[in-house]
Amino acid sequence: MAHVLSAGIRPARRTLGITYAVRDVVALAHEVAKTGKEMLFLNIGDPNKFDFETPPHLIEAVLRAMQANHNGYSGSSGIPAAVKAIEREAARCGIANIRDVFVTSGGSEAIELCLTALVDKGDNVLIPYPGYPLYEAVLAKLETEARPYYLDESKGWQPDPEDIRKRIDAKTRAIVLINPNNPTGAVYDRQALKRILAIAAEKGVLVFSDEIYDKMILSDKPHVSIASLDHEAPVVTFNGLSKGFLAPGWRIGWGIVSGNEGLLKDYVAAINKLLRARLCACHPMQHAITAALDGQKDFIASVREKLIRRRDITHEMLNSAPGISCVKADAAFYAFPKLEIKGPDEEFVKGLIRETGVVTVHGSGFGEKPGTRHLRVVFLPQEETLRKAYAGLLDFLKKNRKG
Repeated sequence: MAHVLSAGIRPARRTLGITYAVRDVVALAHEVAKTGKEMLFLNIGDPNKFDFETPPHLIEAVLRAMQANHNGYSGSSGIPAAVKAIEREAARCGIANIRDVFVTSGGSEAIELCLTALVDKGDNVLIPYPGYPLYEAVLAKLETEARPYYLDESKGWQPDPEDIRKRIDAKTRAIVLINPNNPTGAVYDRQALKRILAIAAEKGVLVFSDEIYDKMILSDKPHVSIASLDHEAPVVTFNGLSKGFLAPGWRIGWGIVSGNEGLLKDYVAAINKLLRARLCACHPMQHAITAALDGQKDFIASVREKLIRRRDITHEMLNSAPGISCVKADAAFYAFPKLEIKGPDEEFVKGLIRETGVVTVHGSGFGEKPGTRHLRVVFLPQEETLRKAYAGLLDFLKKNRKG
C-alpha cells in the first residue's frame, strides 16, 4: 500500500547552518558556462586540475600495494608502516611526546573526528577569521559555537595572541590554527605561536594545528610546527598527501596527538572509539605515505618555482589598481585581496562570474573582520590564465568600486 506524505521530509536542524563557500559558487559558474562564456576558475585548490602531477613514486607504491592484494580493510589507525613514517616525519619537524597517530580519509576526516571526540553541544572552539570553512561546517553539525578570532591583515595576516586570549571562556575547548593559512597564505611567527601555546596552557584548552601546506613554502620564512615548541602542550597536528604531495583525490590525511600523557589519555581513547567505528582509510593509498615522507622530494622545488612566479603575478596585479590591495603569500597557493566595493563581497563575486567568467570565492565565506570585503583567489592556473583572469577582475572592479 502506498503511503502519501502530507509534507516533505524535514531535514535535521543541524544542517541549517552548514555552508561551504568554495563549492557553493560552482553552481552559478556552471550556469554561466552554459551560455558559452569562457570560464576562468580561480576557486578550487586542486593542483591536479592544472599543470601539477602526483609524483610517480607515490603512484608506483599504490600500484604495488594493489597488486599485492592490499585491497581489504586496514587497521583503524592505519597500516603500521604508514604510522611509523608519520612518526619519523613528526620527529623531523621537532614534534615529540607523541601519544597517537592515525590515518584518515583526508585531513578533513581527521579534523572532524578530533572535533567530534572533543566537544559537546553548547561548547565553543576558537577558529581563525579568515580560515578554512570546513571547521565552521563541522562545528555547526556538532551544535558547537565556532567562535572567531581575527588575523591581523596589517601584519601579514598574523594571529593576535591577545585577541585569542580575550575570546576564551569556560566553554572553550580548543584553539584552531591553520599554519600555513588558507586562504591568506600566511606563515605564522614563532613568537606568536609560543604565546598562543602559553595561553592555551593557562586556560586549559587543546590546540589544533592544521599544517597541510607545510611543504609549499614560497618565501624564506620558516614554517614552525607549534607542537615542536612545547613537548608537554596538548596539540593535535593535521597533515596529509593532498597538497604538498599533489594527491588530493586520494583522500589520505592524518592526525598526530602530542603532549602530556595524563592530559591526553581519555581524549585519545575517545578518538580511537570513533576511528574503530568508521573502519579505516583507503588501504592501498596508505602505502604511498612512506614513499612520500621518506622518499625523494625533488619535485617540490619545481612546484615551488611555478608557484612563486604565479604568486608574484598575483601580488603585482592585485596591487596595481585603486580599490584592491593584497598581502603577498608566504606559502600555499592562495591570496586574499581586500576590496573597496559598494556592496557585499558575495554579490561582487556573483557579478564577476556572470559578467567576466572569472570564478573566485567571496571573502565572507572564509570569515573576515566586520566592515571589510575580500575575495580568495587560487593562483594554481598557468601564468597566461592568471593574467587574463586578473585583467577581467580589475576591469570589473572599476565599475563596482566604492566612491
